[in-house]
Amino acid sequence: MALTHTQQVLEAFKRCERPLLVVGAGSGPDGYATAIGLALVFEKLGKKPEIVAHDGVLPKNLSFLPGGRLVKPRLEKLRRFRIDLDTTKTAIEEISYHRTDASLGIELAPVSGFWEPHDVKTSASSYRFDLIVTVAAADLDACGAPYRENPDFFYRVPVVNLDHASANERYGAVNHVDLTACAVAEAAAELVVQMDAGLMDSDVATAFLAGMVAKTKSFKGPTVTPKTLEAAARLLTLGARRDEIVGSLYRTRSVATLRLWGRALARLKAADGKKLVWTLIGRQDFLHAGADEEDLPDVIEELIASCPEARVAAVLYESRDQSVRAVVRSDTTEQRHRFTDKTIVQAEGELVSALEQKHS
Repeated sequence: MALTHTQQVLEAFKRCERPLLVVGAGSGPDGYATAIGLALVFEKLGKKPEIVAHDGVLPKNLSFLPGGRLVKPRLEKLRRFRIDLDTTKTAIEEISYHRTDASLGIELAPVSGFWEPHDVKTSASSYRFDLIVTVAAADLDACGAPYRENPDFFYRVPVVNLDHASANERYGAVNHVDLTACAVAEAAAELVVQMDAGLMDSDVATAFLAGMVAKTKSFKGPTVTPKTLEAAARLLTLGARRDEIVGSLYRTRSVATLRLWGRALARLKAADGKKLVWTLIGRQDFLHAGADEEDLPDVIEELIASCPEARVAAVLYESRDQSVRAVVRSDTTEQRHRFTDKTIVQAEGELVSALEQKHS
């Protein structure tokens, strides 16, 4: 008898040994928290998960979540290069090597005799991960750098595609796209309960509830349904730590964050009857506030909270790599942009014009 959809996901989870969870670009705290919750589920199954996020390290306001240690900003050591030497004719007595910036030389001294070129074989090892779980990525391009730099990896290793957005292209070997969920965390929580309720402990429930709270701004807005509230209530019953979530997401702001927010607020601009708001943050603002780019999620949350009538909020900032970047947040999505060879004022004009046309 054919496996049900939920059973297919559970079987994929059980069969793998080293799963990689890929956080979709622009998925925000919802994507990160969901990936952490799933990573904790994998650990309960005895697996060795890792998380990679194109958008960078874990946001500070989610640092309270167990499992945050698994989040990496880039995909590293995906495969190894192997050299095999036939030693049946003569054994190795000594190995030495020398390195330069451009090359690596390996020298082998035999006990007697010598080797011929046909005695040496080279190969690439298999991929370090045997399952990919994409989180809130509408298509493979939305996986960001992990996909762009390693496309063959995504085509050779099975993909479980987890999302809640109607724009999802169903590109996985297994696709779990719950259009009735308000957040990818809600979709993941329901999936885990259906697979095996015993996999849901307090830490897993806390991670999923954190994603839902962050996505819905504490269950406000039109995307929240009775089903969403039922899912949240179930997570609380299973031990989700609501006070810790709310305290970390909304009540705890560092002095550096508040200074940076003050500078951002001083430059706040609006258009289209305050439905579009944005601000600019330069490198000097980061330096004077004692803040860094990891503080931006809190600044964006404060920006949205201070402009409840806004449908779209954007922060343009000068990155430490000297490029100009932007984070654009709406009720349903978060997008990130990078502008090369442009000043922050030029980038502002280009971005605001595009947003006005898109949301007019």
